[in-house]
Amino acid sequence: MNYLYSLYDALVSINVPSEKARAVVDAMERDMGTTLATKQDLQLLKQEIDSRFSLVDQRLESLELRLTVKLGSMMMVGFGLTIAALRLWT
Repeated sequence: MNYLYSLYDALVSINVPSEKARAVVDAMERDMGTTLATKQDLQLLKQEIDSRFSLVDQRLESLELRLTVKLGSMMMVGFGLTIAALRLWT
């Protein structure tokens, strides 16, 4: 908030009328209050990102398990077919 007082003082020092300087500072304060993120906003964003990353981690673990099972199954089928082909060939 000190920057708003500094802005007000700077405007008054260059001969801007006091009520107009106050209006500029008030408008800037309102605009900044609606457009800039607060510490609480950033904390909420961090919590949301953390929860989404935990969901992504869970899904990746699930996909990893499924992929391992499928790859193992394909290898077993491949070895089985190879052994069957060798027995038929000899």
